[in-house]
Amino acid sequence: MPYATTPSGVKLSYQVKGHGAALVLLQGQANDHRWWDSVRDDFASYRTITLDYRGTGDSDKPDEPYTTRGFAADVLAVLDEVGVRRAHVYGTSMGGRVAQWLAADHPERVGALVLGCSSPGGAHGVERSNDVRKALAQPDRAAAERALLELMYTPAWLATHPGPYRTTGDPGMPAHARRRHLAASAGHDAWDALPAITAPTLVVHGTDDVFNPAANAPLLADRIPGAELRMIEGARHAYFEEFRQVASPIVLEFLGRH
Repeated sequence: MPYATTPSGVKLSYQVKGHGAALVLLQGQANDHRWWDSVRDDFASYRTITLDYRGTGDSDKPDEPYTTRGFAADVLAVLDEVGVRRAHVYGTSMGGRVAQWLAADHPERVGALVLGCSSPGGAHGVERSNDVRKALAQPDRAAAERALLELMYTPAWLATHPGPYRTTGDPGMPAHARRRHLAASAGHDAWDALPAITAPTLVVHGTDDVFNPAANAPLLADRIPGAELRMIEGARHAYFEEFRQVASPIVLEFLGRH
């Protein structure tokens, strides 16, 4: 199992697959690299690079504050270890928040940028409704887990795909790491940095996403110079998996132009 080590000594597990131009795939909050398992082969023409965020998978899990900007620095440590100076970056959910900082803080390291089901965060981001928050926080854990699945996927998908699901959290995470991830995502605010992004950018979102409301997509696209916007009709938060036959070609076509 290969690892990269950050300047502060945190070990990060990473995975490299394939050949070609480098493409970093960044998953959502409290998830490890397996988030991408079902669609990674769609990007087989690229050298795909994933990592387990600190707190997840086989990476270290220090009990200290995490931030999306800090996760972006962790991605750089992995790229340095692999010897990649410049890569395309495709981030979904919290991974999109991480990708925003990567592109804003280190423009020389990012080729093309894809932000999926993401948000600018802060005062300008559109937050999920109280009803969604209550559904996820209900004391009946089975009901809460079902609510999360229904935010990720449509009923039709769930009826024909019984799992296991790779997008609902790393089951091996300790409680402190889950709290740290939640705080990192909730604390994200890249609004002021977005206009400085110079990478060609594509924003992708499902029209029926209420977990990370779809209204965030045009906010990002309008804020990042020259960004393109693609909304996937009927898709919820895990659009990239359930609607992969639509989503992956959209992303591949965009990357192919850059």
